[in-house]
Amino acid sequence: MAEEAIIEAPAAEAGDEAFLATPFVQQLIKQLRAQDTHGAWDGKSDLQLLKPYILTPEERRAIPIMGDPDPETLWRLEIFYNAIAVAIERATGQMVSPMMKMSHEGFGRMVLIAGRLVVVNKQLRDVHRFGFPSLAKLAEAGGKFLGEAIGMIRDYPAVAQYGA
Repeated sequence: MAEEAIIEAPAAEAGDEAFLATPFVQQLIKQLRAQDTHGAWDGKSDLQLLKPYILTPEERRAIPIMGDPDPETLWRLEIFYNAIAVAIERATGQMVSPMMKMSHEGFGRMVLIAGRLVVVNKQLRDVHRFGFPSLAKLAEAGGKFLGEAIGMIRDYPAVAQYGA
C-alpha cells in the first residue's frame, strides 16, 4: 500500500498574522489563488500557498550556486511582481504593466511601468534561488517595492498618467 503524504500547515508564528495582513502579501495570496482554476488549493492555508517563496537557510544551501531556473520558479517570480503591480494599481488607480526579460541562465530584468514611468526596475540574478528567508522578509521586500512605486507615481503623476 502506498501511503499518502499529508501536507500539514506550517505553524503560524506570532508575527505571521500581521505580515499576512499587509496589502502586498494579501495581493500575492489573491494572485496565487487566482491561478488555481480547478480548486486544488482550496484546502490550503495562506501560509501553505506562500511556502514556496520561503527558503530556509538549509533549503537555500541545497540549491546549487550555478543553475538554470525551472518553469515553476519563473512562474513564482512572475506572480510576485504581478502582485506588486496590482497592489500599485489598487493604491494609485494607475494601470501598471510588468515586463520581464530573462536569460535561460537566470539573469535578467523586471520592470513595472505606469504610463511612461518605470516604477520598479529590478536586475535579477540567480533566479533559480529566488525566495526569502521568512514571511517577514517576503512582506518587507514586497512592501518596499510597493511603497517606492506609490511614491514615484505621486511625485510624477504627469509621467505616470501619460497616454491614459
